[in-house]
Amino acid sequence: MKAIILSAGQGRRLMPLTSNLAKCCLPLHGISILEWQLSQIAQCDIDEVIVVTGFANEMVDTIVARVADIKVSTLHNPMYAHTDNLGTCWEARAEMDKPFVLMNGDTLFEAAILQRLLACNSDYPITLATDTKPHYDLDDMKIITDGDRLLKVSKQLDIHLVNGESIGLMVFSQAGADAFTDKLEEMMDKADALKLWYLSAIDQLASEGIAGICPIDGLSWCEVDDASDFAAAPDVVSKWPPESRKQ
Repeated sequence: MKAIILSAGQGRRLMPLTSNLAKCCLPLHGISILEWQLSQIAQCDIDEVIVVTGFANEMVDTIVARVADIKVSTLHNPMYAHTDNLGTCWEARAEMDKPFVLMNGDTLFEAAILQRLLACNSDYPITLATDTKPHYDLDDMKIITDGDRLLKVSKQLDIHLVNGESIGLMVFSQAGADAFTDKLEEMMDKADALKLWYLSAIDQLASEGIAGICPIDGLSWCEVDDASDFAAAPDVVSKWPPESRKQ
């Protein structure tokens, strides 16, 4: 199976750290965020990784060139500065021609999460890895579910109806890949397309009954969105099994 990592953004909320450095290149214990992701993916049933780049893409290319334990290549999004990640997914649509895993470039996760997602016996063409916590804030990508069916995913949901969050990692069957790329084409024709997140496409597909969830409660992950996230991330990854830290 193929994995696609969306790493086109600069990460402006991490300025000045990302003034000249792509967010996925930021180091944790001397290892870039991207390499942490690849070290986990390499322990899973993934045979190819596509990293979609944008800002400071040459730096990402340098990291990818030294990866030896898994097949990795980059795909540059030339319009990264003018679009949100719906457009980045659209640029990568040709790579979505078979079952694949899609992940955010700022989501760090231990290998057990991806292993659980890949092994999840889902009845849905699209399956999101999800987690729960006592409270959700405005920046969380919140979800509303009915059992294992995804009903809604958005940052703007009624907090009283929310029962989890998407961690930014999901798997598509062939039917899911086809539905997602069709939806990307449809949404990129809209006037506001360049301002949309790809999860707005997932939200629409969820309304059609083809998206489900795979809970990963109890497993270790974090996102690196702002300075406080970046400060907390080294402690998260340091607790992963020793084989997770081999480079």
